[in-house]
Amino acid sequence: MYSARADEDRAFLRDTLGLSAVDAGGGWLVLALPPAELSVHPAEAVPRGDLADLVELYLLCDDLDATIAELRDKGVDMSGEITDEGWGLVTSIPMPGGARLGLYQPRHPTAH
Repeated sequence: MYSARADEDRAFLRDTLGLSAVDAGGGWLVLALPPAELSVHPAEAVPRGDLADLVELYLLCDDLDATIAELRDKGVDMSGEITDEGWGLVTSIPMPGGARLGLYQPRHPTAH
């Protein structure tokens, strides 16, 4: 992940989202991610050009409303829209550097 505000994004991921981290030297944090799932979509589903090699990262949660409330309690601006995509309830978490980290409550069978 690249960021114009890398130190702030690292601290946000570690301190606010609670991801475990180790210092790989010189303050360079390596953050542990929770269990993950990967889905591969056909290339025809995305326009060619800048989005041709798009990779999106979403954190999963069991209860989107509870997770949003927890993040708000930590001072995160969770005013973004929640959409029902059929396969899940989806929103995003704003990062200090300007990126948005996906967050959703799946409605499909999960691999975990």
